[in-house]
Amino acid sequence: MDEAAWTALAIALTVVGALVTVWAWRRRGAVPAMRAAALTLLVPAAYLTGTLEMFTRIAGAVSDWALGLVLSPVVWIGAALAGTSVLLLVGAGLLDRRSGSRRVDGARREELSSPAGEAAPADRAGKGKPAIDDDLADIEALLRKRGIS
Repeated sequence: MDEAAWTALAIALTVVGALVTVWAWRRRGAVPAMRAAALTLLVPAAYLTGTLEMFTRIAGAVSDWALGLVLSPVVWIGAALAGTSVLLLVGAGLLDRRSGSRRVDGARREELSSPAGEAAPADRAGKGKPAIDDDLADIEALLRKRGIS
């Protein structure tokens, strides 16, 4: 677009913004009118700083990209592969979490029970399971005493 077209676009958008500002002042009051005026002033500011043309180039590039995304079967295959990858990663995490909570080997149990590498205290209820700490052992013993486990 040439300079005259950019000027015409900026003027047209500014006039529309000014009309919205007047409408907001009459119908809604000062605060909405001030907001509309602030937004209206962004158009000539963008024109005078050269960013209006930049914004239209960005919008054109994004629309070209979106059009290519929608109409390209290669892009859809890539999107399907990315989705499959995400599903596999999430599924692996869920399976790892599920299997890790059911089966904890001895070395892993000791790591969980004593972070400093100390021997884990024995459970006070006499079951021989190592407790994570004394408070948890007390709670477990109370729950077993009440028949809740």
